[in-house]
Amino acid sequence: MKKLLVLFLMIVLAGVIFTFESVDAKKAAKGGISDDDMTKMSTTVDDLTKKMYGNGLFSPEDNEDLIDIKIKLDNQMLIASDPSLAPLYYRIAILYKSRDMKDESVECFQTILENFADTALAPKAAAQLKTMGVEVKAPVAPGAGAGG
Repeated sequence: MKKLLVLFLMIVLAGVIFTFESVDAKKAAKGGISDDDMTKMSTTVDDLTKKMYGNGLFSPEDNEDLIDIKIKLDNQMLIASDPSLAPLYYRIAILYKSRDMKDESVECFQTILENFADTALAPKAAAQLKTMGVEVKAPVAPGAGAGG
């Protein structure tokens, strides 16, 4: 009886693991960013942020990692806007700003304003843009054009 119970528990556990893996795999298959990718990207951005605050130099691999993360985020935005991307966009924008890469930084902050206006990061992004001398325009809602 104990063997049967252990076997049953192993089958249930395997089913749970398979379910989690298949959900993550479905996200990745649809072109979305998996939870594992989000964790890796967040960790990489944390490491780069530590280097920035420690006045450390970025290696060519660090630059490549930053570019790869930005590309993944932008590709995800082509599929669907996900508020969980806003913190990564903000942190990347800060990294770009610290490296005097104004255009890239502005693009990331503007992405937050246009796609994540209802998050707590939108006012912070607007404030960063203002400190950079960029005129901040409120995003125009679809169908709210002139005329009428």
